[in-house]
Amino acid sequence: MSDDIRQQHDMGGLDKGPVTPSEHEIEPWEKRVEAIMRLLSMRKDRIVTVDELRRGIEELPPELYDTIGYYERWIMSLSNILVEKGVLDRAELDARVRELEAAE
Repeated sequence: MSDDIRQQHDMGGLDKGPVTPSEHEIEPWEKRVEAIMRLLSMRKDRIVTVDELRRGIEELPPELYDTIGYYERWIMSLSNILVEKGVLDRAELDARVRELEAAE
């Protein structure tokens, strides 16, 4: 398969060196992201499915995908899907993010 038709996440068969597994303590915000996904996907009306989450992650721009972590990809995907479905409003979401960043 040619590199020009691969998506950023598709690294199968590429020589990228050894994978060094490591353990780390899951941060509270990462637990919240996982809980949000579980709640959204386990509802009777399934607001977000695992397949949609994966699609949203795979659609992240390569320059962003490479610079953020696992749960950051999840929250970006979830946010985009919820905006796409009209559950959240992009302007309100962006305003809230700015508020949180200013409070840091």
